[in-house]
Amino acid sequence: MHVINPSWIAIDWGTTNLRVWAMGPDNQVLDHKGSTDGMGSLEREGFEPALLRLVAPWLADDKTTPAVACGMVGARQGWIEAPYCAVPCAPIDATFCAAPVSDKRISVQIVPGLSQLDPADVMRGEETQIAGLMAALDITDGILCLPGTHTKWVAVESGIVNRFLTVMTGELFALLSKQSVLRHGMAQEGWDDAAFTLGLETALDNPAGLTANLFALRAEGLLKGLPPQSARARLSGLLMGIELSGTKTYWQKAAKVHLIGDGTLSRLYAKALAHRSVDVQIHDADRITLAGLCNAYQRYKDTAQ
Repeated sequence: MHVINPSWIAIDWGTTNLRVWAMGPDNQVLDHKGSTDGMGSLEREGFEPALLRLVAPWLADDKTTPAVACGMVGARQGWIEAPYCAVPCAPIDATFCAAPVSDKRISVQIVPGLSQLDPADVMRGEETQIAGLMAALDITDGILCLPGTHTKWVAVESGIVNRFLTVMTGELFALLSKQSVLRHGMAQEGWDDAAFTLGLETALDNPAGLTANLFALRAEGLLKGLPPQSARARLSGLLMGIELSGTKTYWQKAAKVHLIGDGTLSRLYAKALAHRSVDVQIHDADRITLAGLCNAYQRYKDTAQ
């Protein structure tokens, strides 16, 4: 059996999933594993065992292998609460938080999140993707959008995260489609592009009418036979239109918006932005996350010397 002997280990530890990469001396990927041991399913004492279940075969008894982790592992409910770095700042600076590891074969450094006082906002994990995008594309200025349950809009200037904004569009979509009165007339699968565009245009043209337009989905299902998959797509369009209305200071004058995230969701954002004639570039989230972790490891090595 081939023995994996990594120089270091990259860790992306989110709320629902844990992903690890065994990295070689030139940051080549030697092996990759994952599990559903996300932060949300673990007590504090469960983090080290969850990690060791994946990486133990990579560890040697005669050395300590360094690891760098990003994501919700550093949240207040995580392994240890990592501090935030206040913007404006570099996406990853020289400050890392050591996790309390008892196994001498590994040490774990957690990348701090970013914070903003006015308006109050925080992020964990996305800072590593921001650093990864900047490193992968060799860019120092730009507008980034990281779609997800809580989408992040980020303005980077001269290599510094100048400001950012979190919107709960994804969570609102899940709540409204699965737990509100709208669920009775809404499919959980299927799609209708024309309905999505209609919802998008409706919200962009009249943001103040959102709550009435939401209930119209229910009424049209009862009175006009609105198909459940059309209701689902239109709800998505309505919520994304409201999001774009509230984030114009980020995208309206941008030469390009860099999208990092899940393929399907990123394509919806790209479609919505293209509707407003915004140039968009979509980036693979896994590749960008790993590039960010490599950037973090290099910064850690520079400060540890």
